Amino acid sequence: MDAIEAILSRRSIRRYTPQPVPEGMIRPLLEAAMSAPSAGNEQPWHFVVITDRRILDEIPRFHPYSEMVKEASAAILVCGDLRLEKYKDHWVQDCSAATQNLLLAAHAKGLGAVWVGIYPTEERVMRMRRLLGLPSHVVPLCLVPLGYPAEQIPRVDRYDPSRVHYNRW
Repeated sequence: MDAIEAILSRRSIRRYTPQPVPEGMIRPLLEAAMSAPSAGNEQPWHFVVITDRRILDEIPRFHPYSEMVKEASAAILVCGDLRLEKYKDHWVQDCSAATQNLLLAAHAKGLGAVWVGIYPTEERVMRMRRLLGLPSHVVPLCLVPLGYPAEQIPRVDRYDPSRVHYNRW
């Protein structure tokens, strides 16, 4: 799948088949995530790969928008490490770019995925830290549930020329 097609056809998938994501498919997703641009090349990210069913099933107990995790065979938590910051508060942008790469790579590999926000909702940050034993300098930005899609969502043309401005507003 070419890059433009992957970008234009990627959809947020919230329903998954029971087929597990093979362990060998996770590394290429993480390689794509870690190839994202970052301010000053600081690469302030860490990733927690979650495949333990008990941990996955615990997440919807405190995150109201994560019910799809119950069907996902894996999830990747994208975190920012505040100790790795060269430029204060750019970790959010850097980890967001990594998350987008992860989502596109999952789609290109035939997997379904969706971005589930954690940060900046303090209760979610605290509960995720506690659940996974994250150190205080590591902030969970988002969770990306993964699985083989059990739904097909058609491509949508989102281009809106009224949102494009050339040279001036």
